[in-house]
Amino acid sequence: MNSSMISLVQQLAQILLANKLSIALAESCTGGLLAAHLTDLSGSSQWFERGFVTYSNEAKEESIGVAHSLIECYGAVSEEVAKAMAEGVLKNSLAQVSVAITGIAGPGGGSANKPVGMVCFAWGIRVNDQIQTRSQTKHFSGDRQSIREQACVYAIESLLAQLTANESR
Repeated sequence: MNSSMISLVQQLAQILLANKLSIALAESCTGGLLAAHLTDLSGSSQWFERGFVTYSNEAKEESIGVAHSLIECYGAVSEEVAKAMAEGVLKNSLAQVSVAITGIAGPGGGSANKPVGMVCFAWGIRVNDQIQTRSQTKHFSGDRQSIREQACVYAIESLLAQLTANESR
């Protein structure tokens, strides 16, 4: 793990610990890579609750309750499905914070509407019994591994920004 990723994970760990929060993940195109980065940090069991690798549409539906109709209507790579993944993770875990990632890492599988490098993210936060989500789509370039790594970095950076903004309120 490179030093910038280590630094990001350490920052995330500090915020989660300080706020007595835990995190759970739903990963598709990153295939568990984000969970691996988070658990590379010693002591991560204090704030990392679980990760779901929901690579297939069936896994998204069966493991975390993404509605088949959402996938059919918007496609697995969509902000709508990413949001449902982030919500599903929180409904199927004890965590208060979630990250969901679904995208096209390539080299194949892209289309004109959804090119290789398109990744949809969603972040969820459970406040009392309400789940608040935020989603975003990004386009990354490079080979498969590079796209997956960029997605992990972006997911953590964006979560840090959200958690920091919530702390200052």
